[in-house]
Amino acid sequence: MSVFILGISAYYHDSAAVILVDGEIIAAAQEERFTRIKHDSSFPIMASKYVLQEAGIEYDELSAVVFYDKPFLKFERLLETYHAFAPFGLKSFLTAIPIWIKEKLFMKKMLRNELKKLGSRKIPILFSEHHLSHAASAFFPSPFREAAILTIDGVGEWATATIGFGENNKINIQKELHFPHSIGLLYSAFTYYTGFKVNSGEYKLMGLAPYGINESAQTKSYKDKILTELVEVREDGSLLLNMKYFNFATGLRMTKNKLWTKLFGIPPRPPGAEITQTYMNMALAIQQVTEEIVIKMVRTAKNLTGSKNLVMAGGVALNSVANGKLLQEEIFDNIWIQPAAGDAGGALGAAYLAWHLWKGKKRSINSFEQLDAMKGAYLGPEFNTKDIQKTIRSKQAKHQYFEDFDELIRITASKIKEGNVIGWFQGRMEFGPRALGNRSILGDARNPEMQKILNLKIKYREGFRPFAPSVLNEDTNQYFQLKCSSPYMLLVVPVKAERLKDIPENYQSLSLNERLNYQRSDIPAVTHIDNSARVQTVKKEVNPKFWQLIKEFKNQTGYGLLVNTSFNVRGEPIVCTPDDAYQCFLRTEMDYLVLGNFLFDKKEQ
Repeated sequence: MSVFILGISAYYHDSAAVILVDGEIIAAAQEERFTRIKHDSSFPIMASKYVLQEAGIEYDELSAVVFYDKPFLKFERLLETYHAFAPFGLKSFLTAIPIWIKEKLFMKKMLRNELKKLGSRKIPILFSEHHLSHAASAFFPSPFREAAILTIDGVGEWATATIGFGENNKINIQKELHFPHSIGLLYSAFTYYTGFKVNSGEYKLMGLAPYGINESAQTKSYKDKILTELVEVREDGSLLLNMKYFNFATGLRMTKNKLWTKLFGIPPRPPGAEITQTYMNMALAIQQVTEEIVIKMVRTAKNLTGSKNLVMAGGVALNSVANGKLLQEEIFDNIWIQPAAGDAGGALGAAYLAWHLWKGKKRSINSFEQLDAMKGAYLGPEFNTKDIQKTIRSKQAKHQYFEDFDELIRITASKIKEGNVIGWFQGRMEFGPRALGNRSILGDARNPEMQKILNLKIKYREGFRPFAPSVLNEDTNQYFQLKCSSPYMLLVVPVKAERLKDIPENYQSLSLNERLNYQRSDIPAVTHIDNSARVQTVKKEVNPKFWQLIKEFKNQTGYGLLVNTSFNVRGEPIVCTPDDAYQCFLRTEMDYLVLGNFLFDKKEQ
């Protein structure tokens, strides 16, 4: 009899549901994609219904439901933290504790009430520790028999980072860093101070950092102040935050703004205000500190485990710039990062722990050293021709249908070559924060105007934000300094020197917009300000349709790569359904939309 395990993450941010059938990932999705509420933290009822449907089972057939962290341990941490900082934090205490006493302390009852919406049988509910869920999500689907495991995020129950070792179906956590000392929370504090939203704007801070001037005395001063006043970093990567400067432990804000203003000489940037060079330099300083801490942690993981393989998860593992620096350091022979590295992926790790630890099942070794078990992260809903036709009828949308998909590919590649922006919707939706060629907006990487067009006319977001290239796996080395595959867009690496153009001597003194608009390479739309790119390598066997489109674009232009950004606008989740895609297409200045074998022209709508 098959074993069906439902993994759940919820109530913080990025709620998700995952189902394993006899240890195989069948489906995974974030709740936000169904509710259309970005980073939705509510119980993932719609995602749960979807994954059960994808597995072809009823709720009552489940063997277990597994929650991704342990509420009692988290409550213990809250109480001890308030006690340690008393009398400070009374306002926060009075806000948080009643909710815990009424609801979260009785998490099993809360979960049972939600699960009743799915079925009537009393299924066993299991709880995993937060960072163990992250560790499991990193190791168990990885392509390695054994590996060092590094998890880093804001905070779970107590842990803010862990180093462990995975072998076959076992995970051993060997070292932990505890709250409030957290590189994730330090980075989030700077996210807040530079005017971005905590838990969603960290990637904006990462994208802003390259606009900082490395040689600037101000950048060096900021970095020095971070390392002498805000955080003490030890040789093993562990750290101590100077809590005098932080308010997140018991307050309602990340930082004590008066002290930060005195320390750095600038106030917090109001959200939406102009981004001056000062804040760019601050972003660069904290990014460099973060990279140094992560590299120290990775060296410690190598020393503790002796493994040649490293796997990573937790929100900080989404810092693709730091990941790229790790590659350059060559501390480990192989690195694999969970594509849903944040809390959504915790649902996957929790389900795996039930399969391997609770059920005691061995790991399959068929795919080891080849492909991972994530199926390209294409684990979400898929929609057929009938579904698309329903959207067409309800919206009275003008369209062309192509019986021959090869012909549609040729036309789409030609439209991109002509400078058009294409909404591309195929197959199963991606799991995790990155669009990997199934829910994507595509453009020509050679077009020097494409970054500006995509940011201002399509995504409606900050103009400084970079875009990623999706490149034929076999052509990667023609464009980027990258020796391995990067299927999940989690590595930032340098663009090849021969592709770069000379920059003027006064380049660093130019304004943000002037630097932005300068053509830095022959693939300017995907070359960031520091001549780097966040690369997705596309293999034919993993995503044949997307690979075919890029290959056809290469046939027509000689360039085997495209600009690939997520199919959504600022403030909204990535599209899930044909309806979502068509509505997004209409609301933006996209030129064409491809849904399955259907082509929509904006001029005809």
